[in-house]
Amino acid sequence: MSDDLNVRAGRLLAGHSDVRFNPDRKTMIGDVVARREALVAACGCLATWTPPESTGRSPQDTVTVRRPESGKNIDWDAPNNLPITPDTFDLVFADALAALGAKPRLYAVDRVLGADPGHALPVRVVSDRALTVLFADNMFRRVPNDIGSSCFADRPYTLLVCPYDKLDPARYAGRLRTIPKTGKASDMVIAMDMDRRVGVVFGSAYCGSVKKHMFTVMNYLLPLEGILPLHCSANEGRNGDVALLLGLSGTGKTTLSADPRRALLGDDEHSWGDNGVANFEEGCYAKLINLSPVKEPDIYQACFHAAPYLEHGAIVENAMVYPDGRFDLDDERYTPNSRGSYPLSFLSNIKTPPVGGHPKTILFLTADANGVLPPVARLTRNQAMLWFLMGYTSKLAGTETGIVDPKSTFSRFFGAPFMPLNPDVYARLLGEKLDRHGANVYLVNTGWSGGAYGTGKRMDISLTREIVEGALNGSLDKVDYVTDPVFLLGVPKSCPGVPDPTVLNPRNTWPDKAAYDERAKKLAAEFCAQFDKAYGTKAIDPSVARECPGK
Repeated sequence: MSDDLNVRAGRLLAGHSDVRFNPDRKTMIGDVVARREALVAACGCLATWTPPESTGRSPQDTVTVRRPESGKNIDWDAPNNLPITPDTFDLVFADALAALGAKPRLYAVDRVLGADPGHALPVRVVSDRALTVLFADNMFRRVPNDIGSSCFADRPYTLLVCPYDKLDPARYAGRLRTIPKTGKASDMVIAMDMDRRVGVVFGSAYCGSVKKHMFTVMNYLLPLEGILPLHCSANEGRNGDVALLLGLSGTGKTTLSADPRRALLGDDEHSWGDNGVANFEEGCYAKLINLSPVKEPDIYQACFHAAPYLEHGAIVENAMVYPDGRFDLDDERYTPNSRGSYPLSFLSNIKTPPVGGHPKTILFLTADANGVLPPVARLTRNQAMLWFLMGYTSKLAGTETGIVDPKSTFSRFFGAPFMPLNPDVYARLLGEKLDRHGANVYLVNTGWSGGAYGTGKRMDISLTREIVEGALNGSLDKVDYVTDPVFLLGVPKSCPGVPDPTVLNPRNTWPDKAAYDERAKKLAAEFCAQFDKAYGTKAIDPSVARECPGK
């Protein structure tokens, strides 16, 4: 496949009169402020706001080129894998080149994704915005001296970012999605061409569009090299024992991975290769709504520590700030999705470089609002593959008109929007890694006990911490287990640090046992229906499929 698009991007930079190649950090911060792309807050961090359509990702505008080379690898039945034609991508790419070419100044930064030099992906981010490249500097890694040892050394990726330009809807009629309200084509696109290794962010000023674009690219490329990408946090104990924590929003991943006794590798994106676990990134992109300096002191300090602004560089995106430069993180009138971007070095307890050995313990976190899953369960290899496929948690629909049923949410591999390959690829890789390295896998429920949401109570965080400690120190591997008849899970009869072992069996905590049985069967049926819908034709190993509740 020709690299003509990368060549054209190179020509753009070579022919432009003002391109800042790999400026130092202070220069980027200074340019952000001088160009009024952000304001300096009281503590010295940078406060910025995006247009209303750019306060979060735009999944409906996130598309991938479909062609024979890569098309066979991608699960086009998944709702998050939206195809576009090669010629449509070429139009987008041409428009991005034209938009950037007309700007008075451009920035280009060369970084990599992946702390393991054996599979670090070189990426060049090109934009007219200093804030975009500062974000890339916060989040992505410096190019290592031994980049030549990477399997991607001769396959770099180029990302063009035009955050405040808009596509011409007439030009893309019938090519990009139609906006129901206007009847016109979208003027925004986040597009990936996996074969030619180029991408475009056009019309989205949300910084996360850059981060998740590259995460998706990594999740496409790595499994084809036998490396498992994971949407997870990772930390390491004093003896070098690595733990992975996977879970969707609201399950406690950030809280539980921030352990003062364990060094943090990263909070979001990792690879598991032949050498062990490695962070993709050099930074964090944390949710800030309701962030507490008491409950999340590390994240708060990273974003809001006092420093001269040229030495700071944390980006606070879409949070409420007052004229005196102070923030109100509880105010969500603009968006509940306010974010903070900062380098890992701003945290106090990190491992440098953020790499570790093969994981000893893997925790799948769920917040089951049905109240029917145990606080902890040990998973067999096939069960781990099944629950990895399902990525289950509950979301609450709201309480404005009274108590309502929680909604079951299934997000494959705990990161459905960013996992483009056919699902058997990721599941099989997990099984192979478990076979080879023997990690213990546990399901940890941080949700409800004693009844469903509205009747029962949320698991006490101190109970969850004792359970996590038991999983990490190996004591949960030494107790007796019973099998849950509905969910087929291994439930411990006891757990060190948990004084009342009856709470470990969720049925014991319900006053009405028949109500528990009914609710458990209902959730199991939802598992079965989701599995059949998402994976019924996807070549999932039958021994894994049999572990699905309700089968």
